[in-house]
Amino acid sequence: MPIARGELVAVLGESGSGKTTLVKMINRLIDPDEGTVKIDGRDVRDADPVALRRTIGYVIQQVGLLPHLTVSDNVAMVPRLLGWSAADIQARVDELLELVELPATTYRARYPDQLSGGQRQRVGVARALAARPRVLLLDEPFGALDPITRVGLQDKLRRIHLELGLTSILVTHDMVEALVMADRIAVMLRGELRQLATPAELFAAPADEYVARLVGMARTQGEQLRALGGAG
Repeated sequence: MPIARGELVAVLGESGSGKTTLVKMINRLIDPDEGTVKIDGRDVRDADPVALRRTIGYVIQQVGLLPHLTVSDNVAMVPRLLGWSAADIQARVDELLELVELPATTYRARYPDQLSGGQRQRVGVARALAARPRVLLLDEPFGALDPITRVGLQDKLRRIHLELGLTSILVTHDMVEALVMADRIAVMLRGELRQLATPAELFAAPADEYVARLVGMARTQGEQLRALGGAG
């Protein structure tokens, strides 16, 4: 499944489809039984797992912020491990907090329990970007958020992806989320890739009955929303 540099690909499937396993093979949380995963032509198994993970941003639904550390210290974790200077770390933390729209002067000294769910997720994104990764992995990062916060963060992450020129892989079970965020969508079922296509291609020519059913559900939701708008 080739992914071009600068592309945002959504990996879409129901629970147990293998989408999270696929993403974990990219940063070697899991090694594949067969086949290879390559970044810039290099097999990831030839890289030290810890060093590899420090070059790949990883955002998960649970966020994983350390509660005893401030926002600033949470974001600074990887740069500190990489031996950056204190001045460079602070500059990068402040830059990223501004990028995710959490003004540094207001938020850098706060603790995770002083933040809303959406704010914690933004800090998680900032932490994932701290060491200037080339690749960003997003494993259902919006699943625990309310709908309004979720839509705002989807838009923000898409803009960050474009602004920083990242190659991003988004794991989701939400077809609408995949449609609005991704350049291409990889549909998985029971560990198999069923189709890899642009949103327009999925709608025009679903590869099989399963993909057609997913497309049909998204189309039905759209029609229902349009009907509600017309009724008003």
